[in-house]
Amino acid sequence: MNAVLPRFLKSTYRKEPLISVLITMGVVDALIGGFDDSWSLFAFGLGLAGITLVFKLWRIQQRRPIPEEPVVQHYLPSRSSSAALPMLSVSKKKPPL
Repeated sequence: MNAVLPRFLKSTYRKEPLISVLITMGVVDALIGGFDDSWSLFAFGLGLAGITLVFKLWRIQQRRPIPEEPVVQHYLPSRSSSAALPMLSVSKKKPPL
């Protein structure tokens, strides 16, 4: 569980950075307002996070699904059409001293 949460958060922030920042701001404001008994900050934070979530859901519904084209598989021919490369030979000469 510990390794899954950071990976999920990183992928979410990379996909939708603006929405993720606004949700984070709203949640932090709501937490600060809730612990500090500042109901206006708490309401602002909940409102910001809620509006951002509604906007994200609206954007998801606006996306049109892209029709997937069938994948064409190409197989290699049984024999190569190019000529084989010549064999390399190593000469066994002594290096100069």
